Amino acid sequence: MSTRPRSFASDNASGVCPEAWEALAEANRGHTPAYGADPWTERAVALLRETFETDCRVYFTFTGTAANALALGACVRSHHAILAHELAHIEVDECGAPEFFTGGAKVVRVDGAHGKLEPAAVTEAAERRRDVHFPRARAVSLTQATEMGTVYTAEEVRALAAAARTARMAVHIDGARFANAVATLESPPRELSADAGVDVLCLGGTKNGLPAGEAVLFFNGELADEFESRIKQAGQLASKARFLAAPWVGVLENGAWLRHARNANTRAAQLESGLRRLAERWPYVTIVHPREANVVFVRLPPSTMSGLQAAGWFFYDFPAAGGARLMCSWDTTESDVNDFLDAIAALLPDSRPDEETDAYPVMRH
Repeated sequence: MSTRPRSFASDNASGVCPEAWEALAEANRGHTPAYGADPWTERAVALLRETFETDCRVYFTFTGTAANALALGACVRSHHAILAHELAHIEVDECGAPEFFTGGAKVVRVDGAHGKLEPAAVTEAAERRRDVHFPRARAVSLTQATEMGTVYTAEEVRALAAAARTARMAVHIDGARFANAVATLESPPRELSADAGVDVLCLGGTKNGLPAGEAVLFFNGELADEFESRIKQAGQLASKARFLAAPWVGVLENGAWLRHARNANTRAAQLESGLRRLAERWPYVTIVHPREANVVFVRLPPSTMSGLQAAGWFFYDFPAAGGARLMCSWDTTESDVNDFLDAIAALLPDSRPDEETDAYPVMRH
């Protein structure tokens, strides 16, 4: 097999972290009861409750899309609406799964700078229509960290939750990169979730070193009524459930989930710093959004981007967000970033050709 440079396209491109791999190997020894009645699942649930310092109800799914869609299905009915940022994953990257698994609830897009919702905008969207011809908003979905790589502080989550409560909405968090937000803020997970008024959190593992699997944590136990049946109906009940649970045990027992998130954040900070140094010489290199987690959005000349891709560097062009998305992973190294920065510098033209001037629209937020 040919050797390719490390990917900066997605934290899904990375492999399985050693702690999760070792736990899987251990779980693979011998026989154990199926469908979650195994000691690995029991231990994973206990560790998640310990990590979040609350007696939450915990469930496991294979994918983040399933976790989000099923959790939202527990929050709303088919004639309701879900408020989410206009670039939220549940709106632009889940193929209508939230609508499907809620029986038709409408996702209503809400604008916000750098991927974040604000209480006033949430309140306005919830109160915009109250007649029978438009679905009543009954849930608000936050993404933590956001699709733009920013994070909500505990105070911001509390403010959004308060606005949601006033409008009689449940609060859902798509926490595919929740670990990165915790690592950035150095806040106890409970402060960013249960204590802030969050009803249900879909805690991501796949993007942080697990082979597969997300955890759905209900802090509002009433919403979890018969959630086991939702899991089963959606084809998300694992028969050999220990293989979803064991990796969680591996990363939670000794704090590896946060160590890996910190590394991804640190490497993204290194990448941002290097890009800013390049921008001192090439002013058309522009950081688009604040970097607060493990992703950097940068505007580069198309010729540079195509040259990088031709050389085997893999990353996503994300025009809706204003530029290229460069994602760091749990296993991204300092040398990976330096090699990538060197490759960028070698491909930057001394001046931007006229046809490249408006390659990306400037975000209006």
